[in-house]
Amino acid sequence: MAKNYTVARTEDGTIQITYTIPFTEVQKAKENAAVELGKDMEIPGFRKGMAPLPKLLEKIPAQTLIEKALNGILPKLFGDTIDEEKLKPIAYPKFELLKADENEDWQIGATTAEMPEIDLGDYKAAIKGATTKIWKPGDDKKETVQSHEQKEQEVIKTLLSSVKVKVPKILLDEEVNSRLSKLLEQIDKLGLTLDSYLASIGKKIEEIRSEYEKQAVSALSLDFILVKISALEGIKVTDEEISEAINVSSNSDPELAKRLENPEQKRLIESILIKRNTLNKLISFV
Repeated sequence: MAKNYTVARTEDGTIQITYTIPFTEVQKAKENAAVELGKDMEIPGFRKGMAPLPKLLEKIPAQTLIEKALNGILPKLFGDTIDEEKLKPIAYPKFELLKADENEDWQIGATTAEMPEIDLGDYKAAIKGATTKIWKPGDDKKETVQSHEQKEQEVIKTLLSSVKVKVPKILLDEEVNSRLSKLLEQIDKLGLTLDSYLASIGKKIEEIRSEYEKQAVSALSLDFILVKISALEGIKVTDEEISEAINVSSNSDPELAKRLENPEQKRLIESILIKRNTLNKLISFV
C-alpha cells in the first residue's frame, strides 16, 4: 500500500506518526469494509450477505464504515512503519482520525512511545552510600526481614531520586486513567456515587488525579530504571522460575494456571521476576 508519513519524536520517548492515505486507497478500504460488514446484513430484496456493494454503501452508517475501514488499514500501516523506521514501541498505539473529508486524502495520527533515554550514573555507589546507615549487625531473624524491607525501600528511594526519567505522556495518561477506572469500580461496589465519595474524603477529582499522576510517575520511572539495570547486569530468569511462579500464583487452580500459561501472561511474569531479581541484586551491592 502506497503511503506517506512523518515521524516526530519528543524527549520523553513519545513518537507521533502522521499518515496521509490517498483517497483511492481510502475508497478501496471502505469498499472492503462494506463487503465484510455486508456478510451479516439482511437488506430487503436480497438474500443475507448477498446485497450488491452500492446498496451496502448506502445502508451502512458512515461512522461504522470508517471504523471498519480503519481497522483494515491501520495494523499493516503501523507494522510497516515499525519495520521501516526500526521503531521499538513499548505502548499500543493510540490512533486519531485527523481528516476524513469526502473525496480527499485521509490524515491519521498514531501516538506511541519508545523506552526513554536513561542516564543511570554510578547507581551502585549511590545505593551503597544511601543504604549503609540501615544495616545493623547482630539483627535477629525478625529484624533481618524488616531490615531487608527497609533496604528495598531505600534502594527504590535512592534510584528515584538519583536517576531522572522522562516518562512518555501516553504511558502516564494510560496509567493514571487505569487507576481512576479502578477507583470508580471500587466506589460503585460500595454503592456510592463519585460526588458522595469525594465529599466523604474531602477531595476534588483533580486532587486525586494529581496524586495518581505522582504515583504513576514513580512506578513507571522505577520500571524503566530496573529494565535498564537488568540489561546492564545481565539479569535473566529461567523457564523453571516462571513455571514455579505460575504454580504459586495459581494456587492449585487449573483454570488460572491455564490462563497464566498464555504467552503474553508468561512474558509479564518474566518481566516481574526480572525486576524482582534486579532489586535483590541491588540490595546485595550494599
